Amino acid sequence: QVQLVESGGGLVQAGGSLRLSCAASGRTFSISVMGWFRQAPGKEREFVARIWGSGGRTYYANSVKGRFTISRDNAKNTMYLQMNSLKPEDTAVYYCAVDTEAVLTTNAGRYDYWGQGTQVTVSS
Repeated sequence: QVQLVESGGGLVQAGGSLRLSCAASGRTFSISVMGWFRQAPGKEREFVARIWGSGGRTYYANSVKGRFTISRDNAKNTMYLQMNSLKPEDTAVYYCAVDTEAVLTTNAGRYDYWGQGTQVTVSS
């Protein structure tokens, strides 16, 4: 089992920044890929970004490319999402997730473990 705990959400004005954290514990050696997803009210959960490999390769959804940066600190078993130039449409509950099989997909259903989520609200 892998346990994930997100933090760092909050209320910010449009154009502002937030940094989310995701702390992993448990069988962290089984983690191949870590990712961020978000879900707005009435919408499906959507992929935001993922990070994998020893070199920390990254991949982003087009909607956040150039504004968000995913990173990780392996010594702390923690992943981050730096969010800049935030827009009202970024408002959602943000979840971190783990893919233990390195499927490298944007499909939420292929991720094995999930955090409880953290709310991000961007006011206009």
